[in-house]
This record gives sequence, C-alpha cells and structure tokens, in this order.
Amino acid sequence: MSGDGMNEHEQGQGPANSAEHAVPEDAAAVDDAPAAPPRKRSRLRRVLISLGVLALVLALAVGGGAWFLVHRYASNVDRVSDVFDSLDETSRPAEASPTATEAVSADPITFLLVGSDTRADIASGELPDARSDAIMIARFSADREHAQIISIPRDSWVDIPGYGNNKINAAYAYGGPTLLIQTVENLTGVRIDHYAAIDFDGLIDVTDALGGVDVYVAETTTWGAYTFTAGINHLDGDAARWYVGQRYDLPGGDFDRVKRQQNYLRSMFTKLFSKGVFTSPTELNSVLTTVTSSIAVDDSLSTADMLTMAYSLKGLTPDTVDFFTAPVLGTGTEGSASVVYLDTTTGARMWGYLNTDSLSQNADEFSDEALSDTPN
Repeated sequence: MSGDGMNEHEQGQGPANSAEHAVPEDAAAVDDAPAAPPRKRSRLRRVLISLGVLALVLALAVGGGAWFLVHRYASNVDRVSDVFDSLDETSRPAEASPTATEAVSADPITFLLVGSDTRADIASGELPDARSDAIMIARFSADREHAQIISIPRDSWVDIPGYGNNKINAAYAYGGPTLLIQTVENLTGVRIDHYAAIDFDGLIDVTDALGGVDVYVAETTTWGAYTFTAGINHLDGDAARWYVGQRYDLPGGDFDRVKRQQNYLRSMFTKLFSKGVFTSPTELNSVLTTVTSSIAVDDSLSTADMLTMAYSLKGLTPDTVDFFTAPVLGTGTEGSASVVYLDTTTGARMWGYLNTDSLSQNADEFSDEALSDTPN
C-alpha cells in the first residue's frame, strides 16, 4: 500500500497482540474434538469460512453460535469507540428501505469500510494527519442474498462539514471516523449503520495460508520485483502486496489501484469458498485467526450482533457480491493537489438505488463503474 495510507487517529482499544485479543489457550482443543458427521462438518466449515469472509470485507458471510466461534474468532475483532455518538441524528439520512415488491424479513445493513496499512492504524491511532488509504461503502441487502461494495476514490473533492472542500480522506485526519462518516453521508445521502477498519496488509497474510490466489490482469505491468502478465496470475503473499500497491504505470493510475484492491478481495473471497481449499482444521484456524485479527468495528456492533448478522448472510456467495467505484467525471487540480471530481448526476442514481436496496437489480446501468472480470 502507499505511504500515505491511513496512519493513526484516536479511536480504538489497542493493538492486535494485546492479551485481550489473544487466542484462548484452550482454543487448540477444537482440533482434538471428535470428528463431526459429514453433514454437520460441512455446515460448520461453511459457517467458519463465512465468518472469516465477514471479517474480510465485513461484507461477506456467516455465523454460528458455538462458544469457540464467539471467543476464538469474533472476539479477535477490535472495537472502535464512540464512532456515532456525536453525530446529529436530525441531520442524518433516513434508513434504507427495500422496494415494495421485495419480500424481506430484515433491513439492509450498510458499513463504511476504511482500509489501512497496519493493524495499529485501525485500532489505536495518534497522528492528527492520518489519511485513509481505501474508502468503501459495503451494503448487505435486505434479502441477505446480495452485497455491493462501492469504492470512493480517496482523492475525491468533496465538502467536509466544518472544513470546506478537500479530498475526502482529509475528513479522517480532521475528525476521525465520525467526520468521515458524516462526510460520506452528506455526499451520498446513504445512512451508514456501522464502521469497519481493515488492515489490508494483515489480510494479505492470508494469501499464503490459502496457497495463493488467482487474479486476472488486462495488461502486462511491472512493479517492484514482479511482472504481472496479461491474463491469470497466481500470487503469493509478497506478490499480492505489490499487486494491490501499484498505481504508477497503470493506465488508470489510482483508479486502477482501487480496482486491484477490489479484484484481490474478490479473488480471496472466491478462494475461501472453493471446495477443498482447506485440508485440515489447523489450516482453517490459521486463516480465520488472521482474518478476524485484521479488522476493527464500531463498538455498537457487539459480538452477538456480528454473529446474528453473519448467520443471516449464510446464503451469500461470490457471484452475488458486486463491486463498483463511485461515478467520476474526471481529474484536476485544486491548488497544488491532484483531485478527483465525482459525477454527481450518475452518483445520485447509484445512491438512490442503494437507498431503495435495488442496486443489484440495476447494476447494468453502471457498467462503467463496475469491476470488470480483467481489471488492470
């Protein structure tokens, strides 16, 4: 990731290696437990993998209520304090509402995801000039069978409440997660229900545990010690770091870098759900421990809430997760800064669909903003 990724801003409770978040000493006992019948073992495996994916993008699947799930994996997730406490409820967007024709039993759930280079950045934070490296809106539909991930370019020129126009990632520097949420809500008209900070570098550690992931590249490029050839590329962890970190020598610059982040997440999600990817409980435990240790969520989302939500998403699959980038008009300069100008007209349609929980049904309208099968 780039050097101007999100550093530290006061928000959470401490680094991942604190005793509070250590794996319980008796956690290994799970590996020694008697083998479950095939059907139960298959279901448990699906639940475990899905819980890891929920941590991966906080956008992806699934739960279970066993004791060791709660204390061994979900409790690895750090909490960020007081994220929503100072927001003025009277000026916030209304909650998303499904279309009248949609048969649902729950409300949509919307996360603001912020990517960082290190776990310390997302969980503690001290530097006042912190910058968020990746900003994404993640929506779980009311039917719990679809999800949309929408990246907002970090250089987007927007109005930051109380500070005037600036790059959107400056909102984090000025006021941490709370001001960033307020800025995104004002920009999109979409209400944010929860906040999640992701350590991309930690997630990339999962790559090796998965035996590598496959990504598709449109044009051959070289970055660092690696050449990513047109077509399929099998990446180990080190190569994945260079892959998601490249923006120079890409046709779309930072836009292509955003697409690479999305493409990597999509590839990892697909690999997690591939048949036979794990050959032992030990491998699965290693992956899930790493994934769940790579995120922090707002403290209004309890472990029980997380597991309840995750269980409701058990039917989510890679095929029902769509990736987009917020519509862009073009780039320019403001003072000495290079900035991105958002397309407010097309954006209004996208955010409108999101507010009626119908973006997946209208995804074809945003083919220019959607992640292609072979991004640069």
